[in-house]
Amino acid sequence: MSFSTTPSAASHPEPDSASVFTFDFQALEDPGEGQRWSTWDTIERLCHGPEPRPDWVVTGSALDTELGVLKTGKEADVFLIERTSTNDPERTVVMAAKRYRNEDHRTFHRNNTYTEGRRTRNSRDTRAMAKGSEHGKAVAAGQWAGAEWEALKTFWSQGIPVPYPVQIDGTEILMEFVTGPDGAGAPRLAQARTTPALLQTWFDQLRDAMVGLVRAGFAHGDLSPYNILAAGERLVVIDLPQAIDVIGNPQGMDFLHRDCRNVARWFSSKGHEVDEETLFADLVAYAY
Repeated sequence: MSFSTTPSAASHPEPDSASVFTFDFQALEDPGEGQRWSTWDTIERLCHGPEPRPDWVVTGSALDTELGVLKTGKEADVFLIERTSTNDPERTVVMAAKRYRNEDHRTFHRNNTYTEGRRTRNSRDTRAMAKGSEHGKAVAAGQWAGAEWEALKTFWSQGIPVPYPVQIDGTEILMEFVTGPDGAGAPRLAQARTTPALLQTWFDQLRDAMVGLVRAGFAHGDLSPYNILAAGERLVVIDLPQAIDVIGNPQGMDFLHRDCRNVARWFSSKGHEVDEETLFADLVAYAY
């Protein structure tokens, strides 16, 4: 008896062309200057914006191109980022990228009254921040970014007019780039042209936004015509890292009253009279 080690054609038939798997892929070029790959697919899902997401949000594989500086601030800078899908180059969107600086590179340092009622879970991080170590400074910058991220998610989900938060990665938040009717970046309320009709519309919107914040348990904490965008007839509230817990923070009501004073004085200076005490009393009624 003999055995053959040569496989027969019958035992290894030619594969059917319909059952053969092929991979059709295109090698992507390395990002150019001022470009990077989107981190959407590599960050945790909790770092994605709330659902349902607006149709303009580009998810999945994409290329981010930095277009320039939109605004420099005391504790963070805002850049314009264009995100383009690698699967559909026609699908693109321009977003605002807010990048927080660490303590060494800020020109403004918030005092502890803003953070009363907040807690840091990691005791090592708490000690590092108290000592002012490099790790502590990085943690502090991340905390402010994280605080604004949580505020944006919460407020947007509750219908309060804030920019849609797309994602957070470290100390950078990507969010909606708010534009006016002409497609250009919306001006701050302090720089917008006013009319009596617009002032009434804007005040009604802003009061509703402040009511929404208080119902959620918060005051903006630094509300002024410089932290509000005028996108045509629509107002959008921005700069929320210091959002104050009006109940948990012992000075919460003081911050709310200051927000009311800033709003009332600006509208009154433009000819639309607003009484700060009446506004404050109206808002306090929604806090309890």
